[in-house]
Amino acid sequence: MQKIFGYIIVLAIVVETIIFAFLAPSFFSFDNLINVAVSIAVIGILAVGMTFVILTGGIDLSIGSVAALAGVAAALTALKFGALAGFAAAFAIGLASGAFSGAMIAFFRVPPFIVTLALLTIARGLAFILAEGRSIGNLPENFTAFGKASFFNVPLSVWLLIASFAAGWFVLQHTRFGRYVYAVGGNREAAFLAGINVKSVTLWIYILNGFFVGLASVVLASRLGAGVPNSGLQYELDVIAAVVVGGTSLTGGRGSVVSTLFGAIFIGVLNNGLNLAGVEPYTQKIVLGAVILIAVLADQFKKPAV
Repeated sequence: MQKIFGYIIVLAIVVETIIFAFLAPSFFSFDNLINVAVSIAVIGILAVGMTFVILTGGIDLSIGSVAALAGVAAALTALKFGALAGFAAAFAIGLASGAFSGAMIAFFRVPPFIVTLALLTIARGLAFILAEGRSIGNLPENFTAFGKASFFNVPLSVWLLIASFAAGWFVLQHTRFGRYVYAVGGNREAAFLAGINVKSVTLWIYILNGFFVGLASVVLASRLGAGVPNSGLQYELDVIAAVVVGGTSLTGGRGSVVSTLFGAIFIGVLNNGLNLAGVEPYTQKIVLGAVILIAVLADQFKKPAV
């Protein structure tokens, strides 16, 4: 049964691709396919970190706000000290936010939902305070060039997306830490009794997630050409959708970054196809919500009956 569900997302991508190809002949053009890849770059990078978090039974609702804060910090730092310093500031914000969330969850036993919901509002408020309610533009050329660079006619952001998924796959499939992630998500008490430092794994999971938030914020800010305090709105919903639609269980212990990649592709193709088909944005939100609900129901069917 689980193998059947594993192929459903691939079949869904094929079906929606065929449908949108008929509805919009320009869908299969090279430029549009690149647009799809670029559109899911930030969401996909964030989804890699979120996959690790959800595999342990956690959640992170703050990623969009933290990405906005990191983007603003990067822009302000780049204006004073250059692009490299700006990028470093973005990663510092991402890693610090991950360490904060991880510590609160692992050592103070605050539920992930509460910690990251609080951080969502705190980070968004700090972003607006730092930016004084405006976008931080006129950034150095080498900062904005990062978001426009291409190799072999493929944008750098897409290469970073591929590298992020490759790294996530390697860690989960070929390292001891990856095995610990699945063990903690499958059964925390059993993992503890097996000698796994559950608190340490939880802390490093959120720090790793913060790294991907920092990377995504650099891609986003460089593409926008500014630090925008209201950027990343509702990104957490799209990211969680990509992870869940890909088949990773919200209860933890089951899933992979490969399935998340397919989930991100599905969401990206869906949004792009609906746009080309002239479907209004509000209707698109309804469709996305329905897809998430169907994915969660499918996950329930994968669980053994009790």
